[in-house]
Amino acid sequence: MADDSEILRQESLTRLSSLLESIDGSKVTLIGDTMLDRYHHGFANNLNSTAPVPVLKILDSDESPGASAHIAIGLTSFGMDVSFHTAIGDDIESKSIISTLKSMGVRSENIIQVKDRSTLTKIRFFGSRESLLDRSQILLQADRGPQEPLENSVSDSLIESARSNIPDSCALVISDYDKGVVSNDGAQTLIATANEKAIPVIVDPKLTGLEKSRGATVVIFEKRGMSLLSRRIGLNDDDAAKRLLEEYSWDGILVLGGIHGIHLHQKDHDSIFMPCMAQTADQQIGMHDAAATSLAAALGSGLNLYDAALLASAACDCVLSASTGRDYIDSATLGLWLDELAWQMRISDR
Repeated sequence: MADDSEILRQESLTRLSSLLESIDGSKVTLIGDTMLDRYHHGFANNLNSTAPVPVLKILDSDESPGASAHIAIGLTSFGMDVSFHTAIGDDIESKSIISTLKSMGVRSENIIQVKDRSTLTKIRFFGSRESLLDRSQILLQADRGPQEPLENSVSDSLIESARSNIPDSCALVISDYDKGVVSNDGAQTLIATANEKAIPVIVDPKLTGLEKSRGATVVIFEKRGMSLLSRRIGLNDDDAAKRLLEEYSWDGILVLGGIHGIHLHQKDHDSIFMPCMAQTADQQIGMHDAAATSLAAALGSGLNLYDAALLASAACDCVLSASTGRDYIDSATLGLWLDELAWQMRISDR
């Protein structure tokens, strides 16, 4: 016989499956930093003759919008109307981002292209030994982007345009990579506006910018980030989470552990662990974005934090199982995975 936690999970999976089938175009306000993810794939059979580094023979290259743009694509694929506010450069990389977003149905009227500014680009090189390894591994990541900080006037403009969209939104998402789009005062203005309207706020903050997330409904950390915060406070993860929830007035903390699963910490509740159910874990690029997308879809549709965290857990499983980080989480893929999880639970009850 199923215990209370299993019944809770089964009921939540049913609600989530219904959610993905019935999302009706509710608006989500999204603001944050955007980058272009560029990938080069090939074989690394030899070492350089002058240094102990591999020589990558590039066979394939591709690119896709990342960070907040990744979230925008995910929410749009769920059938939601995304009011997307961000800044990018005025270069070939920005054109690639705009083109992809338009092809995915993401509106771009609130994207500011800053003249004579370069777009942050993360370039990843993947390689394997030819005929010896099926799976490639990352060999190097190179970051290329603007050398000057984003002008305050650009950030202020984005904050104001996002604020004006909050009242008729079902959720607010702030994706902060500390690249200038989201200032501390701006983030607090947006969160205060959302709280006044009882609109859930999802923040993916940098550890150095927690003040920006004060008052949010839920924040997203990686396991190593939570462990670092716990060590700074001098407490175990559960007790540190309770202190952080109180100090920053959050309702919840979602800790992403990859193959080690997800922990949900809530005010006045015991911590909940959700194991990773992915059969394979080939990569992890895009986990934060998938989690933010899922939290916004669930909380914006009126579901509770447990339901939202379970949807985020399923989305992270899909990311871990994906062949590359450029694969987007969409409602169809996520729906199939929820069905699989429900089926596994029914089988285990027999």
